[in-house]
Amino acid sequence: MDIRLTSPAFAEGERIPRKYTCDGEDVSPPLTWDNVPEGTKSFALICDDPDAPMGTWVHWVLFNLPPETRSLPEAVPSDKELPNGARQGTNDFRKIGYGGPCPPSGTHRYYL
Repeated sequence: MDIRLTSPAFAEGERIPRKYTCDGEDVSPPLTWDNVPEGTKSFALICDDPDAPMGTWVHWVLFNLPPETRSLPEAVPSDKELPNGARQGTNDFRKIGYGGPCPPSGTHRYYL
């Protein structure tokens, strides 16, 4: 069984809407997931760009999400700890929380 992660803001393989990039509002997109294995203790989420010129670029580190969590709203605040106990790490922009795509020219893929 594989966890299925989706966003109501865009489909897999589509361009990430400008709103969620450094050229827009630079807020995190809404996310949902299902097909969670029984006995899951917590979730972690990492968003990265393996096509960055200097090596993989990390845009978001989120961990310790409670096991009953099945979604994240748009624009998760950039706090170290969220109200549900989840924690956010430092991204490669040297900021806590989400840092949207801001690539140089060329094709870039983003993975969550």
